[in-house]
Amino acid sequence: MDQQRPARRLTRRPLAVDLHCHILPALDDGAADLADAVAMARQAEDDGIALICATPHIRDDHLVPIRELAGRVAELNERLDGAGATTRVLPGGEVSADVVGRLSDDELTAVSLGGAGRWILLEPSPGPIDDRLIAAHEALIARGRGAVIAHPERHLGPDLIDRLSALIARGALVQATADSFTAIESRSGMLSLARAGVVHVLGTDAHSARHGRPVTASGALAALASVSLTADHLEWIARTAPWAIVHGRPLTPPFPPGSRSSAGR
Repeated sequence: MDQQRPARRLTRRPLAVDLHCHILPALDDGAADLADAVAMARQAEDDGIALICATPHIRDDHLVPIRELAGRVAELNERLDGAGATTRVLPGGEVSADVVGRLSDDELTAVSLGGAGRWILLEPSPGPIDDRLIAAHEALIARGRGAVIAHPERHLGPDLIDRLSALIARGALVQATADSFTAIESRSGMLSLARAGVVHVLGTDAHSARHGRPVTASGALAALASVSLTADHLEWIARTAPWAIVHGRPLTPPFPPGSRSSAGR
């Protein structure tokens, strides 16, 4: 935590959109059934989250039928309405860098965040960020899309800031998993990324209300409030940028990549 700046007091819950959540039931490794999905939506509502992008895995080990996603989102929203839940679900997908080139334009639009067609949640391949992610990002640019890079917490290492900075220079945004800012094993590394200006938005990456990460992000926002670079931009991180993403609008981060220190410190 930055020593010169006290943590900013959060007077309201600003998170309006969860950009990364496996809430669609019985589809990948996410919600087990409709009851589980409704419980996830209620967790989100309790944390001030108004909208959830349903982001099932679009990769070879999960045979997700892209053509069915819109109907599944509509079915879940109907169930949420009947249950009196206020949080609503938007389309999306967590697209593996390895499969981007095999998706048609219609499929890319179907799995874009919010269904607006512009921003794709892009999952790096296992291991250090390498040329596969760069190539996938360039392919998206060539097709008029933008990339929101998921899971930086899985790739913490001495060159991660440099690699993310290069992607950001080419127009990418970085979405961090909220839980990684509070988990003991990853908190320090994630705060280093925030100080370096390479974290733009949050997602819960929740898979169930019954186990694992909850559909909450207020703890991550509290952590980001303690970092000088991000403390003045919590509204942009939590609300402005996610709303622009799900509406397919262009985005320029209010802070550039800064410190070149190692993400592992």
